[in-house]
Amino acid sequence: MIIKIVMLFLVGMVVLAMFGRLRFPGQKRLAAAKCPKCGKYRIGKGPCPCQKGIHK
Repeated sequence: MIIKIVMLFLVGMVVLAMFGRLRFPGQKRLAAAKCPKCGKYRIGKGPCPCQKGIHK
C-alpha cells in the first residue's frame, strides 16, 4: 500500500514538472533581461555596464 502511494506521488511530481517546464512564467522576459554581449543580467532599463565601458 505504501509503495502505491509513493509511486502515485512520484508520477504526480513528474506530471507537474512537465507542465512547469512547458509553461514557465516570464521565460521570454528573463531571456530579454540578459545582455547579448556579455550574458550578464541587466538591472533596470539602462544599458549594460559592458556597453558603457565601465569595468569593475
